[in-house]
Amino acid sequence: MAMISPLEVGLMFWGEHQPERTLPAIKLIGMRCGHLGFAGHVELNFDIASKWRAVADAEDFGITAVFAAFQGESYADIPTVQQTVGFIPPATRELREKRSLEVIDAASAMGVPIFACHIGFVPDDHTHPDFVAVRDMVRRICDHALQYNIAFALETGQETAESLLHFIEAVERRNLKVNFDPANMIMYGTAEPIPALEKLATQLVSVHCKDGVWPDKTKPGTLGHEMPLGEGEVGMDRFVATLKKIGYTGPLTIEREVSLDQDMDDRHKEGISHLDDIRSAIRLLNSLRETA
Repeated sequence: MAMISPLEVGLMFWGEHQPERTLPAIKLIGMRCGHLGFAGHVELNFDIASKWRAVADAEDFGITAVFAAFQGESYADIPTVQQTVGFIPPATRELREKRSLEVIDAASAMGVPIFACHIGFVPDDHTHPDFVAVRDMVRRICDHALQYNIAFALETGQETAESLLHFIEAVERRNLKVNFDPANMIMYGTAEPIPALEKLATQLVSVHCKDGVWPDKTKPGTLGHEMPLGEGEVGMDRFVATLKKIGYTGPLTIEREVSLDQDMDDRHKEGISHLDDIRSAIRLLNSLRETA
């Protein structure tokens, strides 16, 4: 895979489609690295992972992290997230642990050093049954990942920096780290992202560059919503400047939902309107790399 420059701009994308179509499409809009996500329904095995690696090698493209999403998850509102996302729902823990191990195996086959996912709203009470169950599950997943020298990066948003650090300390695994998404912290109404980033600096292995606005305080339980990069309330100049200050040198990975293997000239196909947002985000981040 490609050698990635410090703070190189990349893209979060999903592996529902063929790598020989997806990776050239990402390069066409100006990026050569990214985080590859697999939804829960997507078939995944050694042959499929090997194909992604072969195409990445041929395209000189760097897959810098592999993300797992799980069947049955919904981000409709905060109560729904609490009930369906990550490792909190007891009924789906066994299947989601198995899927996590499959995704880690795929990451290993691709030569990718980071596995990541949302683990859900973990209680702060260390004696709570859900805390204990999720802690032990994360320990097992970390142990599996460590065989391959892979870090398990917790996606931020549903907890404060302090709660996340306490959870990491309780798990007691050196390869448990953080993928920091500043917009998630805003959209969940959790905390100001820049101070949280500073507190989590020593655990940081990757980031998502995403923007958003806070939830409507008059509508309890609702989430805020995503915005084009630079148009929300994160403050991307401060975000990139803080990353530099804490010594982060990994990719700046844009997260913006869009289908990338469609005909780039067909403006009427679903999702294509977000391509302009991504191009604008690339320009913004490249500017901030130099000036923030």
